[in-house]
Amino acid sequence: MQKANSFKATIVSVAVPLAVLVALMWIVGMVNALLDYRLSEYGVVPRTVDGLIGIPLMPFLHGSFDHLVVNTLPMVVLGGLVAIHGSRKFLTATVFITLVGGGALWVVGRTAVHVGASGLIFGFFGYLIARAWYTRSLVAVLIAVVVAVVYGGILLGVLPFFQEGVSWEGHLTGLIAGALAARLMWKEDQPEESEQGMSEQASGPDGFR
Repeated sequence: MQKANSFKATIVSVAVPLAVLVALMWIVGMVNALLDYRLSEYGVVPRTVDGLIGIPLMPFLHGSFDHLVVNTLPMVVLGGLVAIHGSRKFLTATVFITLVGGGALWVVGRTAVHVGASGLIFGFFGYLIARAWYTRSLVAVLIAVVVAVVYGGILLGVLPFFQEGVSWEGHLTGLIAGALAARLMWKEDQPEESEQGMSEQASGPDGFR
């Protein structure tokens, strides 16, 4: 019974933050469609003061209904794999990728309006691959292998010449931000893991060492 409750709590902690994120994407998407996509004007516009508002808004703004639909499945899959590591890590990674990736896009991007959740999706991809590299845990490595096999092709999206009308800079900055988030969060976990290891060593068969 206790294990069942623990499993349910884990599922809830994984599903709720991701469901809220995707729901917000669709709510904003529907409102944007009703307004003839005028909200998309509030995306990231590099090196302009007005364009700064787009940094936190970019993942929720899309240029068309098809744009929103295409981004939903990878957001659910990759976001869900990030959320497996805990709701706190998911929220931290999401905010970090959105702000750091969006901020970097604002600095280096082409002069245009950049919208869409693809920067965050690339960030989740980068996070999962980098997390496997840093933690070397079996679960993280297996997740990274599956992600690389299924979604590795999206890396073509960071190439400037791959597809016209696509924010390859947003993809690239999101990818880098995701990898950086994994690095910083891994370093943050080190003292905690180190202290746990020392505690286990100290409490040997006789309680001392």
